Formats: sequence, C-alpha cells, structure tokens
Amino acid sequence: MTIEIVPILPLNVPEATQNEYAALNRHTNRMRLERLPDDPPIPLEETIQNMQSLPSYVDARMWMAWNPGQSEIIAQGNLVLLRMEDNKHLAQFEITVLPEYRQQGLGRRFLKLITSTAQEDNRRLLMTNTVDRVPGGEVFMNRMGAQKGLEAHTNQLRMDELNRELVEEWLSGGQANLADFEMGFWDGTYPEEALQDVVALIDLTNQQPFGELEIEAMHMTADQLREKERNDLARGNQRWTFYIKDRASGKFAGYTETIWNPNRPEILRQDMTGVFPQYRNKGLGRWLKAIMLDKVVKERPQVKYVRTGNADSNAAMLTINHKLGFKPYMADTLWQVEIQKVMEYLQSQHSIVYPKLGQ
Repeated sequence: MTIEIVPILPLNVPEATQNEYAALNRHTNRMRLERLPDDPPIPLEETIQNMQSLPSYVDARMWMAWNPGQSEIIAQGNLVLLRMEDNKHLAQFEITVLPEYRQQGLGRRFLKLITSTAQEDNRRLLMTNTVDRVPGGEVFMNRMGAQKGLEAHTNQLRMDELNRELVEEWLSGGQANLADFEMGFWDGTYPEEALQDVVALIDLTNQQPFGELEIEAMHMTADQLREKERNDLARGNQRWTFYIKDRASGKFAGYTETIWNPNRPEILRQDMTGVFPQYRNKGLGRWLKAIMLDKVVKERPQVKYVRTGNADSNAAMLTINHKLGFKPYMADTLWQVEIQKVMEYLQSQHSIVYPKLGQ
C-alpha cells in the first residue's frame, strides 16, 4: 500500500469516540517521546478532558491518517483558529508523522488541508514551532519557504541544583520592599473581585519579545480567561499565582505563575513572570521568582525539574533564570509563512513521486 491511498479523515474534536481519543492519545505520546524522552506519557483521561473542554474561542480542526485497519493513527494535522479580536490574519498549525511513515508525502497532504481551511477562514499567515530534537521539522519548514520568527529555548532547573543562597538573598531583598508593596497568593482559580486586574496582569505577556513574528498583542477578556481556567482544571493542572500590589495605589505591580499536574509530579512549569514598567528596577521580579521557588521547595518536594520557555533575546529574564540555575534543555523555533507561499510550494510538489512504504 502506498501513502497516497492512506485515508485522512477529520476528527470531531469535542465529540470523538472513545476509540478515536485512545488512538490520538497513543499517537501523541509516541510523538512526545522524541521531544521529551524522559517524561511520563499523558494519560488518556487527560487527553479526553482537554479535548472536551476547549475554550469556545479555540476553533480546533483536526485530521488523522489511519493505518489500514484504522486502529492506529500514523499521522495527524491540526489547525487552530483563535476567535479573538486580535490576530485575525493568522492561524497556528501542527503536523506530526510517525518516523516510519516520514518522507512519503503525508506532510504535504496535511499541509494542503490545513492551508485550504485557513484560506477559507480569510487567514493569510501560518505559524508553527519546531524543536531541535526533531530536525526534520526545520527541514520541512525550510522547504516551504517559511521564515524563522523567534528563536527560543525551554530552560530547565534541576531542583537539586537550585541556587538556594541566591533565593534567600532575593527573599531578604524583597523584605526591603514591604513598606511600599504587598505580596499575595492565589491557589487555583482567580478570585472574582480581582478578575479585571488579572486580565491586565495577563496582558504583560505582550511585553515579551516577539522577534520577527508578524503578530499583534493578544488581549483576553474576563470570560475567555475563565474558559481557559476551566480547561486547565479539567486537565488536572494546578496553578499557583503570587502577585505584588502597590500599597499606596492598590494597583497590581506584577505576578508570577506556575502550573503543576499530578500526572507528571516531578515536573513543574514556570509560566509568565511579569512586572509593569513603572515598577521595574526595584527587584520585584527577583522577589516573585524567589518566593515561588521557596514555596515549591517546602510544599512540593516531589518536583525535581522546573521548566520555562524564554526567547533567546529576552536578556533580562534569562539573566534571572540562569543565576537561579536554569540551563538550556531544548531549542524551540517559531516559524511563520504566508499561505500564498505555501500554495506555491504545494504546486511545485505535484510532480514528485514518493516510493512505496518500506522501499
């Protein structure tokens, strides 16, 4: 059998069958092994809860290539169209193919589906990411003429290598700010009375470097934030948030967040740490980082690794993280490509004849 007759079928994301979810879960975990060979697999129930609780503003389209008996997924492609007020020109996509089925034209077939669907929705720009542990991804993006928009790394801290003395130093430095600033903590969902302030805090993500990416600042509404929260909770994610408030004005000055999932107890994800410009250069970012890590040490001793994503150009945050003991773990590149350029690439591929499987 040749790849050209392998069926590619759409998946109804929120209403798939148990067998479809199970096959998707197995495929996803197989692909995760390339990127994260030391991590535990994602449980089936977590996959199902994620798929069935996607926020309404996330329009996810998925297609699956099945083996002859339609018992296993050999490749999948997905397209995410965010129904938000910002970035209506772009769409995010991903294509994953099992190693033994690569270089047979499946990626091209998925790309055609993804491109036509995005174009029908009046999107003109596609974005995706690749990692250095799967070099074929970069080759594929270069072939279609994509541009590197942002180069980044997942940086990892081994908790047994945490610079404890520096944490104590930054905690002590934070005490000097107590006359002007108040430190607070939320475990889990954001309190309703602070929700609009949290929306403003989340907007701090727009102050991270975007490199050459043609992307607008993204602004979540309170309702969208609650939907994202429900999805996180359904997947089993547990969020800790430390925040700092200016005592004089009562305004929030900055925050930091971590995500932990009991399905992966040894791994903690460090999410955004941000401080509003008018409150910078006072050591508040270091204070936030230190108090969070101190809490992790004391209350989550099972955590062995803390991971965070940083643009390679984010010198300020990289300096803080490297001092704490974070080291590069995996290189990550964000790519962008005009849909018109993808269509030209696909047209140029029509004459290529791929060998039969196993040849």
